[in-house]
Amino acid sequence: MSDSIQGTGNAAVAEAVSDADLLAETATAVGAAGSVLRERFGDVVRHRTREELMSALAANDDAVLDVLRPRLESLRPQAGWVEEELAGGALPSGEWWVVDPAEGNVNHLHGLPDWGVTATLVRDNQAVLTAVHLPLTGETYTALAGGGAHLDGRPLRVSETTDLGLSLVATSQARPDENQAVIRRIGSSITSMLGDALVVRTSVPATLHLLNVAAGRIDAFWQFAGARADLLPGALLVTEAGGRISDAEGRPWTPASESLLAAAPGVHTAAVATLSR
Repeated sequence: MSDSIQGTGNAAVAEAVSDADLLAETATAVGAAGSVLRERFGDVVRHRTREELMSALAANDDAVLDVLRPRLESLRPQAGWVEEELAGGALPSGEWWVVDPAEGNVNHLHGLPDWGVTATLVRDNQAVLTAVHLPLTGETYTALAGGGAHLDGRPLRVSETTDLGLSLVATSQARPDENQAVIRRIGSSITSMLGDALVVRTSVPATLHLLNVAAGRIDAFWQFAGARADLLPGALLVTEAGGRISDAEGRPWTPASESLLAAAPGVHTAAVATLSR
């Protein structure tokens, strides 16, 4: 899909508030937008064709953005806006809002509980702050670069496990129409992890797995391919909670990387070895 980006991304405009204050306002914004998504949740949304499915997904996105976008744009009028939530790669310099109005949208339509609203501010290709709201539980996860990761104000820390063989790990599918090379890589990585880890979970969306890594509930998450909106919020949360972020081969991760591994420090090296086989 093409990457549609709007705005100047001009970070030279004077900052009116601190990043910590901005994060608090961002958390309020995703909470308000999440209320819209919660009100739309209920029965399975039936669809007979791909066109009907895509229309239902877009309707959720649009309803949330009607609330979320004006709030975020009022917070940082100079920041650009990334239109395409499945886009990846580097952004132009300056500030950009990277938003997923319905992360786990397909779950929402199927009456499953794994979905939320995310907003991340990126400055010169570095995630500065992020807020993830889960409307069904009312939980809000936040992270500020250099300021830690929190769940409703309580600090988050990754797992202290040091044994991959005792670890609960997870992976996700970046998009429905992956190319065959990525599909084969996903399958072989799951097979490898089934032999080395205690339990392997496979589900979407990526952000919810990354929240669990940051909270110490699971020990590692990996994904091949992916989008900024899928991975940036959770990557910042895991980093600020003391976890390690790399690609699947252990190299530094960027939004342009072909894979992501987020893990507790004690199992990161072992996870890289498993995924590199």
